[in-house]
Amino acid sequence: MAKKLTQRQQEFLSQFLDMYQEVDKPIHYVALADRLGLGKVTAYEMLRLLEKRGLVEAEYQLASKDRGPGRSMVLFRPTKKSIEILNKFSGDQAEAQSWEATKARIIKRLHEGKINGYEPLLNDLLARIGKRRSPLIFMAEMITATILAVASIHKASEDNGLLERLGKLGLPGEIGLSAMGGISSALYMIEGVHLNIAMFLLDQSGKFHQHFRQLNQENRERLSTFAREVTKIING
Repeated sequence: MAKKLTQRQQEFLSQFLDMYQEVDKPIHYVALADRLGLGKVTAYEMLRLLEKRGLVEAEYQLASKDRGPGRSMVLFRPTKKSIEILNKFSGDQAEAQSWEATKARIIKRLHEGKINGYEPLLNDLLARIGKRRSPLIFMAEMITATILAVASIHKASEDNGLLERLGKLGLPGEIGLSAMGGISSALYMIEGVHLNIAMFLLDQSGKFHQHFRQLNQENRERLSTFAREVTKIING
């Protein structure tokens, strides 16, 4: 499939699959239009578009006698590919929900840390990072732990302006998200960083770079914005 489905197309395909599973036979576009509250032309054109994408198949059946001799009607059934696409779409939605929950949890803990200190949050992040989870969540927790580790060495971070630069991460002319992995791997060389924390982040930096290479532009921007927000809270 050359182009990604829009959300409207994904939702239409999902509803079409639901109806197909209920009736367990090919569906006429008029019946689908009635089910979804759409115009007949709209439903037919959407099905033809999905057919071009290889997501539905059309078949022709002879109509009942009252439609006249020789006339047939077009029915549609889903392809195996359509089910795979929707499974991926459902997975993407689940990851988005997990991302929002993780982000809210970290931001809440950061605000609490301004009063009680960030050590409990950093320890929790280090305990969670090694566990299997989505690349997006892993990178968000790595970013937070790295920024907290940098913030813990006040003099060094002030001398080289590192926290200030992290507060602009991803903006035009500033360091990019890929730099976070390099910072994680370099922390063990900076005096004042807890050795166990530095070594742990160093061990995880290769995984960070691997996930970064596979990350799409939307998630790169999402994580860059998150890193700036984390830095702003810590500096605020």
